[in-house]
Amino acid sequence: MFKKVRIFLEMIKFEHTIFALPFAFMGALLGAMVVHQRFPTLPEWGWILMAMFGARSAAMALNRLIDAAIDAKNPRTANRAIPAGLLKAGEVILFTAVSFGLLFWAAANLEPLSVYLLPIAVFMLVFYSFTKRFTWLCHVVLGLTIALAPLGGWVAVTNEINAPALIFYLTVSLWTAGFDVIYACQDYEFDKKEGLNSIPVRFGIAKSLWIARGFHIATAFGFILLLFLTQLSWWYIVGTVIASALLIYEHLLVKPHDLSKLNTAFFTMNGVLSIVVFCFTLIDLVVMK
Repeated sequence: MFKKVRIFLEMIKFEHTIFALPFAFMGALLGAMVVHQRFPTLPEWGWILMAMFGARSAAMALNRLIDAAIDAKNPRTANRAIPAGLLKAGEVILFTAVSFGLLFWAAANLEPLSVYLLPIAVFMLVFYSFTKRFTWLCHVVLGLTIALAPLGGWVAVTNEINAPALIFYLTVSLWTAGFDVIYACQDYEFDKKEGLNSIPVRFGIAKSLWIARGFHIATAFGFILLLFLTQLSWWYIVGTVIASALLIYEHLLVKPHDLSKLNTAFFTMNGVLSIVVFCFTLIDLVVMK
């Protein structure tokens, strides 16, 4: 049983939850403090955590299921659970259903708008996996999907969507799209051969890295704009400066003809970035108020 659990956790890349979870918590924290002048309650933190786990698990399981045939052809992904025969399609479908059940249960225990927006969230979670079959904007769609985490955190405690929430949503969308473009560079040859769409396939690796830089410059401006729309102050500014430095370092690690440090740029830098921004926001809104 423990072996099977490990296989499922590997399939959904559980460790990558570190990308979006801090921003989901940050959305809840900002929303509660900006709109209601309060700190999120312990049950709210718990339900948001469950919603995040359910949504991300369902999305990743569906992605692996939908892309199983493609993954089997790609040397980089051929050892994933489904093409390697470690998990059956029926098991993954059941896992997806349970994960969606967790998402629905969590949403039902948060603000009503969380439930009303569930159809949009489910659609985005399913739709993304098909986008690389017909558009090179698949990275943007992924960004808009992943950024539902901070927007969901905001809605979960406020029951509303306002300008700061939308700016935060778009900022995280651009951040995600940027690092996904970098990640997709490693599959450039395979995607081109198989007729799959991506920004690297459309524009080439060198131009794609510049596009990713553009996304991340816009990300930095989004974090700055958020400062002027909320109660955030100088501790948040420190976190934003550190996050911007991490983005710069991320792009220094990856070059058009040298992708050897891509995994460090993709996982380490972005995982640290989300934690840094959340922690400095927490300090700013809670410790210093």
